[in-house]
Amino acid sequence: MELSELLKLCAQQGASDIHLFSGESPVLRIDGRLQRTTLPALTSEMLDSLLLNLMSAEQREQFARDADINFAIQLPGCERFRVNIHRQQGTIAAALRRLPHVIPSLQELGVPTVAEELALKPNGLVLVTGPAGMGKSTTLAAMVDVINRQRESMIVLIEDPVEFHHPNKMSYIKQREVSLDTPTFAMALKNALRQDPDVIVVGEMRDLETIATALTAAETGHLVLTTVHTPDAAQTVQRLIDVFPAHQQAQVRAQLADALQGVISQVLLPKIGGVGRALATEVLINTPAMRNLIRQGLIEQIPSHIQTGARAGMHTMEKSLAQLVEDQVISCETATGRVRDAQDFRCPVWSHRTAGLEALRQ
Repeated sequence: MELSELLKLCAQQGASDIHLFSGESPVLRIDGRLQRTTLPALTSEMLDSLLLNLMSAEQREQFARDADINFAIQLPGCERFRVNIHRQQGTIAAALRRLPHVIPSLQELGVPTVAEELALKPNGLVLVTGPAGMGKSTTLAAMVDVINRQRESMIVLIEDPVEFHHPNKMSYIKQREVSLDTPTFAMALKNALRQDPDVIVVGEMRDLETIATALTAAETGHLVLTTVHTPDAAQTVQRLIDVFPAHQQAQVRAQLADALQGVISQVLLPKIGGVGRALATEVLINTPAMRNLIRQGLIEQIPSHIQTGARAGMHTMEKSLAQLVEDQVISCETATGRVRDAQDFRCPVWSHRTAGLEALRQ
């Protein structure tokens, strides 16, 4: 079994991911659902042959040391894939994420138009959040492309690994890969401040040092775009504050209140009929009222301010989900499973009739 054959199968089936581990046939993730292939089960010897040969000598040394490694590949005749190779139960395993050839536009992704306004802010912190596998990196790449097409900027991207290749358009772009070009996100971000950037893009904020440096960069006149693994805007703000020791949190609240431009939280959900996924979003814009809430630590009041902030471009996840149900894109049951309080969420009356019709069609 050749790895190139598996990657081509992934593309042919329209899968977003392929999982390889010992004792199982390759598993594809299609429209968010896992599907076992009919291929033979993989042995540990087969996986060693498939995966170790992908790595350079330096990467094999790193994998032997850390038992985990991230990089990107593009084999001849195949699409580009992000690769994570790891160990489980003493054997080698891998998860490979398929990357689009072309960076999609924000409109194609279904991201609210306010995302373009946030991408073109002169400075500050813009966060794209959501669970793993919900398209945050793709949204971030689309926002970078907006800047690249419309503004003359020096953009420094720090990623693990580099996923989308950005050609220089109006902007000039440096793409730095963790492990290959720099040891860590934190060190790359710290050094980026000395590289005359206008825009800094951090693939993910994972630790206190990275978050602290990103806040400083956003405060000192740079636009910082990054992602966080949080489900909604309020929890994102709380997470950034809670990372710091208690004695620093008042200062961090003040920094965040001044630096934050906006938060886009997103989730991908299966469409009615089971083919494709739809994007649901929540948007926080840091208005003067929102700044006061953050500065005073009144995080629990953020959802109600988002709910009443439509004029500023804000909306809650619940409103986005309700709209998708009303447009007959997702089912009421799917939407209800994603809201903060299912008891307070009401689907359009006709959606129950639609669900019944779908059941009859099946």
